[in-house]
Amino acid sequence: MARIGILGAGQLGQMLALAGIPLGMRFRFLDSAAGSPAGQVAEHIVADYHDGAGLKQFLEELDLVTYEFENIPLDVVEEISKIIPVYPPAMALEKSQDRFLEKSFFRTLGIPTPEFARATDPGFEFPCVLKTCRMGYDGKGQFLVTNENERSQVLKQLGDRDAIQEQYIQFERELSLLAVRARRGETRFYPLIENTHRDGILRKSIAPAQDVNPGLQKSAEEYAISILNTLDYIGVLAIEFFQVDGKLLASEMAPRVHNSGHWTIEGAVTSQFENHLRAVSGAPLGDTSPLGVCGMLNLVGGSPPVEEILKTEGAHLHLYGKKAHPRRKIGHVTFVEKDLAELTVKLGELEKTLIDDR
Repeated sequence: MARIGILGAGQLGQMLALAGIPLGMRFRFLDSAAGSPAGQVAEHIVADYHDGAGLKQFLEELDLVTYEFENIPLDVVEEISKIIPVYPPAMALEKSQDRFLEKSFFRTLGIPTPEFARATDPGFEFPCVLKTCRMGYDGKGQFLVTNENERSQVLKQLGDRDAIQEQYIQFERELSLLAVRARRGETRFYPLIENTHRDGILRKSIAPAQDVNPGLQKSAEEYAISILNTLDYIGVLAIEFFQVDGKLLASEMAPRVHNSGHWTIEGAVTSQFENHLRAVSGAPLGDTSPLGVCGMLNLVGGSPPVEEILKTEGAHLHLYGKKAHPRRKIGHVTFVEKDLAELTVKLGELEKTLIDDR
């Protein structure tokens, strides 16, 4: 029976534990926030990541450690790695924590990205997007600027925080790819996923993405393989792309299970959560094939109409046990249908009933 420690105790950790408990795995979480979602399903050590006593208690009798979000202090992961295995490796965490390093890494591997530069570099064309290099997620720390005056105001607002400026992309759509690599190098992929964001927050995912030619899926997989092999990666990796003129530009990566892959719980032979655990524990990977045309809606902000959702035929409701709060993801709903037309109808009907910050 594998005992797995997870850094972070949010909903992704909760779903990892729910996937692993039926496999005979046991879990312990480390997170400074009391009452986190993962604490509902497994032991939760409430302590700061740099708290020596808390970290020692967390590591007792564990077989390995993984993490459920990328803003874990890198030095803590490196220190744990000296004691027991940590997957994915610390290098993946390092690359993903800094947007400038991340895009530079993509470029060294020949993976196309939007144009980018340090925020302090002059002469970058407008419009552009200014982003903090670190700690930005769900649209936080991101600013669209159209002239030098706006740029200066944002930089003043950011103070001494490192920032990056990126080319503003008029994309056809946003796509993501979930890849998983096992300890022995076995690699599998889920189909490309089409995502809809608003205000930087993922609102809806459709999988498999429609009208994807084989070349597009192949390109995404080749980019992922390059990253996985370079980092000697173990676990699930998510890569977000812009589709522009029928080709892919890499936006960012997440060295963990990903919001756009929640549909895999009901909609794939093996969910992203189970496959991540299979990978890090040394087990064979599971089949990533979809079971139909799948859709996911995030429940953001307001309290969801639970009865209305449950009345909807085929709706799979997941609530994380988090208090409703503006811009906070408190749950999601998934559907698995035979065709896109039926899925579109059900997603549309449900979207009309949602009370959130849409």
